[in-house]
Parts: sequence; structure tokens; C-alpha cells
Amino acid sequence: MHSLYQNHHPWLESLLRKRLGNRDDAADLAQDTFVRLLRSPLPQQDIREPRRYLATIARGLVADLFRRRTLEQSYLDYLAQLPQSLAPSPEEQAIVQQTLLDVDRMLQGLPPKVREAFVLAQFEELSYPEIAQRLGVSLRTVSNYLTRAMEHCCLVLA
Repeated sequence: MHSLYQNHHPWLESLLRKRLGNRDDAADLAQDTFVRLLRSPLPQQDIREPRRYLATIARGLVADLFRRRTLEQSYLDYLAQLPQSLAPSPEEQAIVQQTLLDVDRMLQGLPPKVREAFVLAQFEELSYPEIAQRLGVSLRTVSNYLTRAMEHCCLVLA
């Protein structure tokens, strides 16, 4: 792992810096890529094309970063619209942001329509017919989507 890190870390960080336009984010994601590699069940000696493998891991981490930032910005936009008297305290805001990120992470791995159906049901409190209309699917499909999402959440939480 040491030689893999020494040989490829500068290249990976440079690649991420070009993609992100930010030296600090690039450094963080390069480190996270190697942490992810350490946790991988694939033995390092089985990696035939290390740069391609590292770039694949890094692409996933970049997508996670952008999704997390989009989610955080949506929450901040929502807070900005609230009257000051209804705005949560900074501590409550931090708890809600962390909870949103946890839910987002929990829903990773679900197909987009299943994830969207879950969000529409749980957060927008839409009925099955409203979800079916919004997604352009049948009521049965909505039921299957939500069952699948709940099963996924239970597995993740277990």
C-alpha cells in the first residue's frame, strides 16, 4: 500500500484538483480514496490498473461531495426563506444537516425512481396516487418502489 500511495497519490491529487478546481477538496478526496482502498476487500496486489481503479473510486467520492453540497445548499436556501422567529438554532441546523446527509447516504444504491418515490412519500407526504402521477408509473409500481426502499433502509440500519 505504501508504494501504491507514493507512486499514485500526487497524480490522483492533481487529477482531482483539475476536476474540482480546489486544492483542499482535492487533497481531502485523494486521502479518502486511499482510505476507501484500504477498506476494500480486493487485495492491493490484485489491482492491475491502479490509476484506473483509483480514478473510479475518486469519481464516486466526487459525486458524493457534489450531492452532499447540493443537499446542504438546498437546506440553507430553505432556512434563508424562513422568518427569523422560526429559524432553528445553529445547533439544530447542524443536527438536521447531518440527518439529511445520513438519509442521503442510506438511500444510495437505490435506483433513482425508487429513491424519488421514497422522498416524495416521506418528506413531501404525497399519497400513492400523487406519487404515481408524478413519476408516471402505476400504483402497484409505487407500492413496489416504497416496499423496496423500506427494505433497503431496514437492511442499512441493521
